[in-house]
Amino acid sequence: MSKNPPLPSVTADYAQRVTDDLSANRSEQERVRAELARLQEELVRLEESEQVLTKMQEVLGTTPKQTTKKGKGGKTAAVPAARRSNGKTAAGKAATGKASKKAASPKKPGELTWLELANAYLTGQSEPKSAAEVSSALAEAHPERAVQVAVVRNALEQGVAQGLLVRSKQGRSVFYNPVVAVSAQSGS
Repeated sequence: MSKNPPLPSVTADYAQRVTDDLSANRSEQERVRAELARLQEELVRLEESEQVLTKMQEVLGTTPKQTTKKGKGGKTAAVPAARRSNGKTAAGKAATGKASKKAASPKKPGELTWLELANAYLTGQSEPKSAAEVSSALAEAHPERAVQVAVVRNALEQGVAQGLLVRSKQGRSVFYNPVVAVSAQSGS
């Protein structure tokens, strides 16, 4: 009989420890989920900043070669340079120079900016469009200009920042609408 009383107390102790461990595990999961959500939001902000900075870099006329010198060991500096050079290696200075000049001068004097072109296109549409759809339409309408989806997306984001366009998300997809069309639809 002396062996039976310790068993329930040991079982109760283990049950309490398991309950405590389970509670600690669940609270740790919640903490990690909150941290993950915060990090995902921070990543989205950083990616948007990268897009804006890349657009500014293109407007300022800096070449991909200068970008890779500054961040020689970093991943982020090398990727945009590779995209702008259309996948070609930087073996020849002439090829790199051509690609960077093309990206550095997106419009000739007197031509409309990508934002103006995108806004004009979206104003004529009855429903929101994605950056890819806008890029495709602008490529058809302006075959003389090299249309890049990333540049058009940056222009659309710039339009959102200036209050000219409205961004809406459906799942992972992002669509853009001019402010005029949105206010007209809400007034109907």
